[in-house]
This record gives sequence, structure tokens and C-alpha cells, in this order.
Amino acid sequence: MAAYTGDDVPALSDSDEEQWQSMEEGSEHITVPCLLCDRTLASVSETVQHCKADHGVDIPALVQKHRLDDYGYIKMINYIRNTKFSAESLLLTSNGPLPWDSDEYLKPALADDPLLQIDVEELSEVTAVTLSPAADDQVSLLLQRATQAEDRAQRAEEALARAMDDLHKLKLLAQGLVLNTDTSRGPSRSGAIAELREDEDEAYFSSYGHYSIHEEMLKDKVRTESYRDFMYRNMDIFKGKVVLDVGCGTGILSMFAAKAGARKVIAVDQSEIIYQAMDIVRSNKLEDTITLIKGRIEEIGLPVEKVDIIISEWMGYFLLFESMLDSVLYARDRYLAEDGLVYPDRCNISLAAVGDTQKHSDRIAFWDAVYDFKMTCMKKAVIPEPVVEMLKPETVISEPVVIRTIDCGSVTVSELEFTEDFSLKITASTFCTVMFSTAPDCTKTHWKQTVFLLESPIPVKTGEELPGQITVHKNRKDPRALLITLDIAGRKQTYSLQ
Repeated sequence: MAAYTGDDVPALSDSDEEQWQSMEEGSEHITVPCLLCDRTLASVSETVQHCKADHGVDIPALVQKHRLDDYGYIKMINYIRNTKFSAESLLLTSNGPLPWDSDEYLKPALADDPLLQIDVEELSEVTAVTLSPAADDQVSLLLQRATQAEDRAQRAEEALARAMDDLHKLKLLAQGLVLNTDTSRGPSRSGAIAELREDEDEAYFSSYGHYSIHEEMLKDKVRTESYRDFMYRNMDIFKGKVVLDVGCGTGILSMFAAKAGARKVIAVDQSEIIYQAMDIVRSNKLEDTITLIKGRIEEIGLPVEKVDIIISEWMGYFLLFESMLDSVLYARDRYLAEDGLVYPDRCNISLAAVGDTQKHSDRIAFWDAVYDFKMTCMKKAVIPEPVVEMLKPETVISEPVVIRTIDCGSVTVSELEFTEDFSLKITASTFCTVMFSTAPDCTKTHWKQTVFLLESPIPVKTGEELPGQITVHKNRKDPRALLITLDIAGRKQTYSLQ
């Protein structure tokens, strides 16, 4: 909050002047019934002073004695008015359960009670000031109160900023201590994702607070039933075990694990969907088995030292998009028992060539003439953006090749950035226009295929080899995004998947 002094005080608008005038006029006619007798006073300040002088009841002292917040103060005032509580009884009230603790005393006993229109912080200040009936004095007092309130708010904001800064420093210190701990799997503890502050990662987790994305994933039968069938067909692996579900979403994998015989399941998610997951777990009477925790796995503590199994649906577009695997590896190195298991345990990234001249025309050649205007400069902006969509299987013109195999039980975070040479065996004589990952000849999944459009088609013939090199690394500005560079037939292009 900005603090204004001297010439910096902004001019009042007409609406502000009307508000001040209204406050002035209202203050001239204020009447405050005493809490403890039939007398009516002209102000809150006079009422507080009267209670102290004539009844021996110091209201600000009572607030301090019983450590009342604004709600507690409101309840006390209404209780005294409703029950005609005597000064003697009020002074004898102990620090134990207070007679006005019930929420029924939040309802005002007196309509527009001026004693309820002041907060507890201002209460001690009113005793030092007596309102004058003069309008100038009223305005002066109101300005004084506004200045005091602004000063308090500014001090509170400054204190909060210092506390947040200290908290961030402590977080970095704690992460440093963890990262420097000597463990057998230490290398993959480090990583850009683990170092992200919560506010820096807010957009990612907020996206998973939307219900539509969870509906899409649950309706992806290939994805969901693969996890279900694996757990239900391998109950001997899960029986009696402690399971950690990283990024649990609606809790579907946690419930599969519980039904497969897990003794305890700990489900972790930072997004708001965790609250629906809690209701879902209770609705299915699995709350005794499944414990849900809101937070980033890198920042929270688990109720156990080690887990036997880690399950997670961490896969993104091009497998590695969103870098959620980093969090799974952090959990593995921090919590997995020595002989523990991670599922999925092994994943492949494959690449294939596509000959789809129509798609290339629609997406790239289109910019050569748009309503008789040249927009070829747009190609440079369009090409680096990979397209995530379903491809027609008949457009694939090479055998797929695995460019990376990931063993989730041993891979390190640093190994998720790599450069690999590849060679694609062409199966049709045409023009290669696209490179893609994730097979189009399988059942449709919400991952679809990640398509990399080439600026210029490459002529190819059946039986020949199309050599190339692919480099994958995280975007330093956004570690959940990927930068993918393809070098094919002497043509090099970098794509940004974000």
C-alpha cells in the first residue's frame, strides 16, 4: 500500500467528497447506548470512557485480557446487551471458556450498534481521543484514523514481504541440504523443477484444477485401463505394500492400488483437484487406506519414511513435456525403499516420418498467399510450434525408430536431456513433410501424436535410409517446456513444445 505525505496526497474526487460529507453528517447524530446502564452517549469514545469511569469496566483491557479478535469482541458486546450482563460479572469472568463463545452472539443485539463498527485494533486508540461535535474536528479525526490504518497496513505488508523472502531463503537452504545429502541415487535430486518456487509453478498446477482435463484423462481408456489392468493382474506386487501416488489428480490410481491390496496409499497433488479427490475417496469408503496430501512432492513431508511402490501418470506430449517425471524421480530418490519399484518402469520415445502433402499445404504453404497477400514471414513463426493431433496411419512413410528408452528405476534428471542419432527406413516413395512421436496406428489416446512440420518437404524413396539427429532439452525460461532440435538431411530446425 502506498503511503502519501505532503504534496503527494491525491485530490479527492466528487464521490470521495460526498462520502466524507456523509460521514461528517452521520457523526453529528451518533448515539451510543451504554452497555451497562440506560445512559446514551454521543460517541464510541465517550461510551468506552464512561464504562471505565462509572462502571469500572475497561473494554480495551477486557479485549486484551481475553485475547479477543474482531469476532470475539463482537460476540462479547452482543452478549452483554442481550443478557444485561453486570459489570461485576464481567470483571469476574475467567480466562476459561467464555460465556459469549457461541456463534449466536455474532447477530447484533442492537441495530447499527456503533460499538460493532470499530475493530479491536482501533479500540484502544479511541480512548485517547474525544470526538468534537465540530465538523472540522470530525474530519481531522477521520483523517487521523485513516492515516493510522494505512500505516498499520503498510507495516503489515512490509513484514509479510520480509517473511516471504525469509521463507524462500529457508526453502532454498533446505533444498540445498537435501540435494547435498549423500545417497546412492543422488544425481537425479537436482533439477530445475525442484528449484521452482510455488508462485513460479502456479500456472502448471492451476491447469490441473480444471475438471475437463481430468475427464479427458479418465475417458482415455488406453491410459486408465492399462494402469487398472496392471494393478489388478499383479495384486501380489501390491498386497500389503505402502504405495505413493505422485500427482494423484482425482485419485483413480490410488483407488486401483487400494483395491489391488495395498496396505496404505499416500496420494499427493498440488492442484485444487485434491479436494474433489478427498470426497471421491470418502465416497468409496477408502479413507482408511488412502491418505491425500496437498502440495508439491518436493516441498511436503510424508507420514512415512519409505514407500514400497511409486505409481504416477506423469507422461506428457512427446513423453517428457511438463517435466513431471522430474518430480517422480525426486520422490524415488527421497522416499523409495532400497528394493522398491516405480511404475511405469520403462518408457520409449519413438520417431517416424510422415508424407502428408495436404497437411503441409494447409499449415505451411498456406502462408504463401493469403487472400492474395504474401504472408511468408509467418512460416518462421508457425514452423517452430509442434502440433499435437491425431495422424492418419496411412500417411506414415517410415518404420518407427526408438530414439530414447527411459528406465524409471535408474534414470537421472540430467539424462532426460539428450542428443541421439537416428536413421529412418523409408517405406514409400514420396515427400517427407513431417516427423512425429507416439504411434498413430494404435488406439487414440489423449496424448495423440506430437508433429514436427518441416519447412520444405524432403524427397525420399522406398528402401532408403533417412539419417538425422535429435536434441532434447528443457527450456531454461520454463523448465516444464521442451526445446527439440531436429537435424535431417542437412536441414536444422528447433521446435518449442510449451
